[in-house]
Amino acid sequence: MARRSGPAPAVSGEEFSFVSPVVKYLLFFFNMLFWVISMVLVGVGVYARLMKHEEAVMACLAVDPAILLIIVGILMFLLTFCGCIGSLRENICLLQTFSFCLTIVFLLQLAAGVLGFVFSDKARGKVSEIINNAIVHYRDDLDLQNLIDFGQKEFHCCGGISYKDWSQNMYFNCTEDNPSRERCSVPYSCCLYKSNQAVINTMCGRGMQALDYLEAGKVIYTNGCIDKLVNWIHSNLFLVGGVALGLAIPQVTHLVDL
Repeated sequence: MARRSGPAPAVSGEEFSFVSPVVKYLLFFFNMLFWVISMVLVGVGVYARLMKHEEAVMACLAVDPAILLIIVGILMFLLTFCGCIGSLRENICLLQTFSFCLTIVFLLQLAAGVLGFVFSDKARGKVSEIINNAIVHYRDDLDLQNLIDFGQKEFHCCGGISYKDWSQNMYFNCTEDNPSRERCSVPYSCCLYKSNQAVINTMCGRGMQALDYLEAGKVIYTNGCIDKLVNWIHSNLFLVGGVALGLAIPQVTHLVDL
């Protein structure tokens, strides 16, 4: 008896999925990883904020690294939540929100790069303002102090334009009526270090501002951090944008598969 021919029965979306399991769980894994990192950032930021003295926090609110950690952590938490839950549950709404946010982040990075190159003088001025403000409040905030010390050691620099910018700080200025023991000095993070040096001499910056560039250059970094920081931002901006684009590509592929 001949078998009846006809169109194959339709398969509902719930019975068959075009989503690649590899893309799905890879996306879920990376979002879950950054989700945990975002919670750690928020926790560290809140803890640092609560551990500070009230007067110190109010004196340096505009450059408080703890606030920056909290803001970045919250934004990352919300973004990775959409990507994590959306990829696991294959929720189109969450996935589209995640993809849209990644696109916005990438465009902002691209715009910042273009504006940074076009208005390089204004960008440099803004960086100078931030660094000079941080120098003024160096002793007011322990987190800020550690951040500046890390930056000066990492970029091999000292101060904003030069090491003499540390006179803007009330503890390091060279005025005759300054009773501080750190008068006319610079932080230890400005000092030159050898790779085999085991013990850090925290007093190595004593009286360095009273010396000329040639003499001070034998002990500390005399060049400022502004130019080095601006150059670092320019050289790494495209790398950051590339990473964001790399994170967006799997998401776009996932949406196409859906």
